[in-house]
Amino acid sequence: MTTPPPTVDLHSEGEHATLVLGGSWRLQQRLPRLVQAERMLDRAPGATQLGFDTSALTDWDSGLVTFIAGLNQLCERRGIACQAEGLPAGLRKLLTLARSVPQTGRGGHATRPAPSFVARVGTDAMDLMQSTGEIMEFFGEGALAFRRFLLGRARFKQSDLWVIMQEAGADALPIVGLVSFLVGMILGYIGEQQLKQFGAQIYVADLVGLATVIQMGALVTAIVLAGRTGAAFAARIGTMQVNEEIDALRTLGIPPMEFLVLPRMLALIAMTPLLAVYANLLGILGGAFVGTVVGGLTLSAYMTQTQLAIGWNHIIQGLIAATVYGAIVAASGCLRGMQCGRSAAAVGEATTSAVVTAIVFIVIAAAVLTIIFDAVGLS
Repeated sequence: MTTPPPTVDLHSEGEHATLVLGGSWRLQQRLPRLVQAERMLDRAPGATQLGFDTSALTDWDSGLVTFIAGLNQLCERRGIACQAEGLPAGLRKLLTLARSVPQTGRGGHATRPAPSFVARVGTDAMDLMQSTGEIMEFFGEGALAFRRFLLGRARFKQSDLWVIMQEAGADALPIVGLVSFLVGMILGYIGEQQLKQFGAQIYVADLVGLATVIQMGALVTAIVLAGRTGAAFAARIGTMQVNEEIDALRTLGIPPMEFLVLPRMLALIAMTPLLAVYANLLGILGGAFVGTVVGGLTLSAYMTQTQLAIGWNHIIQGLIAATVYGAIVAASGCLRGMQCGRSAAAVGEATTSAVVTAIVFIVIAAAVLTIIFDAVGLS
C-alpha cells in the first residue's frame, strides 16, 4: 500500500482563508516547504483569518508540527489570526507546549534581554549592601562567640581544635617551607644582580632578611593557607550546608558559629604566626643559598649581617601581620562556607570565593598595616 504524499493548498474567501492539508506528513516524506505557504498567502492579500482543514490528513509527526509552528510565526508577522480548531487535538497540544517554552539561544539556555546599565548598577549596589550586611552579621556573631570562649562558655569539641591546628599547621609545613625558600632565593638573586654593580653584595642579607621578616614571610604563609586551608574550610562547611548538618545543629540548640567557626578561627590565629616564623627562617636560608653560591659570600658573614639588620621591631611587625592574615583566611573560608547554597555547584563557588576573598583582604590588610607600622614608629 503506497503512502499518499503530503499536500497543501489554500482556499480564500474574502477575509477568511483555509489551509487544506492532506496525505502523510512524516519526516521520511518530502514535505512541502514553508515558502510555498508564504506564496499562497501572497495570492490572498485580503485574508485576516486563517483556518485549517485536515480531513484529508492520513498521519503526521513532528514534520507537520514544525510546519504549523513556522506558519504561525509567518501569520503573526502578517497580522493574520490563526484558528487552530481544525487541527488534530494532539497537534494543538504540542503547539501550546511549544509556545510555553521560552526561546533559547546557543547551548539551550533561555535568551533574556540584557539589562540596562542603570539596572546593572542598581543590582550590583543592592548585592553589595546585602553582602556587607551578611559580613557584619557574621563578624558580630563571631565576636559574641569569642566572648563566650573567653568566659569559658563556648560549646565546641576541643579535639576538633587540635585536629584543625594539626591540619592547618604541621601539615602545611612542607608547602610553606618550599615556597618560602624559593621566594628567598628570588629576592636574593634580584638583590645580588643589582648590588654587585656597587660591590655591595653583603647587603643582600639585609634586603632578604628585612623583606622576609617584615612582610614576605607572613604574606607567603597567608596566601598558601588561603589556597590550602581557607578553601578546605569553605568546602567542608559548604558540604555540611548541603547535607543540612548545620540545620541539624541549630535544631539541637548548638550555635554553628561556636561549634564550627570558632575552633577554625582560633586554630589559624594560633598557627599562622608560628608558620610565619618558619617561613622567615626558610626565606633567609634561600637568600643565604644565593648569597653564598652566586654572590661569593661566606655563610657566617651572611648570617652575621642578617642578624645585624633584623631587629625585634621587625619581628613584631611580621608576627602581628601574620596573626591578622590568619584571622582573615579563617573568616573568609568560614563565611563563604556558611553562605553556601544547597548544591554541589554552590560548594565549588563557595570554595573559589573563599580563596579570592581571602587574598584580596590579605593584600588590603598588608597595605594598611604597613602604613600603621610606619605611623607608630615600628618600621
